Amino acid sequence: MNHHDRRTAGFKERTRLADARETLLAAVTPHERTERLPLGEADGRALADPAVAPADVPGYDRAAMDGFAVRASDTFGASGRSPNVLRVADESVAPGEAVRVHTGSDLPDGADAVVMVEDTERFDDELEVFDALAEGENVGERGEDVREGDALFDVGHELRPSDLGLLRSVGIEEVTVFERPRVAIVPTGEELVESDPGPGEVIETNGLTVSRLVERWGGDATYRDIVVDDADLLREAVEFDLDHDVIVTTGGSSVGERDLIPEVVSEMGEILVHGVALKPGHPVALGVVQDTPVVMLPGYPVACVVNAFQFLRPALKAVGSLPMRPFPTVEATLTRKIPSSPGTRTFARVRLDESGDEPTAEPTRTSGSGILSSVALADGWVEVPEKKEGYEEGETVSVAGWEWSA
Repeated sequence: MNHHDRRTAGFKERTRLADARETLLAAVTPHERTERLPLGEADGRALADPAVAPADVPGYDRAAMDGFAVRASDTFGASGRSPNVLRVADESVAPGEAVRVHTGSDLPDGADAVVMVEDTERFDDELEVFDALAEGENVGERGEDVREGDALFDVGHELRPSDLGLLRSVGIEEVTVFERPRVAIVPTGEELVESDPGPGEVIETNGLTVSRLVERWGGDATYRDIVVDDADLLREAVEFDLDHDVIVTTGGSSVGERDLIPEVVSEMGEILVHGVALKPGHPVALGVVQDTPVVMLPGYPVACVVNAFQFLRPALKAVGSLPMRPFPTVEATLTRKIPSSPGTRTFARVRLDESGDEPTAEPTRTSGSGILSSVALADGWVEVPEKKEGYEEGETVSVAGWEWSA
């Protein structure tokens, strides 16, 4: 479709959301850049090498309870009415002896069980034992937590704080991880200003919002200055950031006279998708220039955020070899109807109330893609599939959160 036809036709044919996302991801190639980091700096990073345990944890048999290390055979027949009497020793455990131990203590030589302190009574060097033990009872065996050679985490695993603790416990202090994917964010539009807007001007917010989302999603964001609606300047901006893994533009993605970025990307590379059947935000465009994916987000703030979640997030995760986890959801009852048009995937903003016995979701808006407060003041969104004509009041729906960062 040429320049004139594109503007005349508008978006009569819109790509289904799932198909558009699949098309974009097919054009994404994971980068292979890695770096070596100390554990303290590796939280949230994706492993580039598998993590294998170099040692057992624990590296010794240990007491699992406070009490006395004993030979289990020396406790056979012991009971509350008829205790067995052992001699308290200092280090190793010979037949008929017991050694005082604490939780986590190295199990003394000769011992094979630990009797809990509450099941004993001590009289100087004599210990009455009121419980019969089996061999290994109240003992943590060497390697009980991790065995040497155990595969702990695979390539691509996103490290969490508990993972870092496990790695340190086996003696690993540094890991090789993929570098954060580099994402350039370029806000565009004649009407945008940084502050003090006059008539017809708007303070730039999309670039700020998207750059912070990129950081939350594990990327390294480069937040560029505003570029006005000029084809040559837009071309220069895209060319300048082709060394990044993903380029994101905000604004100018539709089919109006000032919506130039799809045409610029088409001339420089290829437009994969222009116009998606989702609401809000159907005038999104997806392209590739010199193997660099370009995600062209709409200028209306809500449409921009919705499309960032649906396209930029999966592209960033794919290029950075980061896991794409499903959104956590809360089941809630709708307090009002959510309308939707068949054939369009609708994202309705809602406010959650979890103070009662059952959570409820109050729709704030399904339309109004320029009302940024409808996102900032909402707790999440309800996704209406293409085949449904909305949800009725009283229906149970799944609410996903805007601010989830994984």
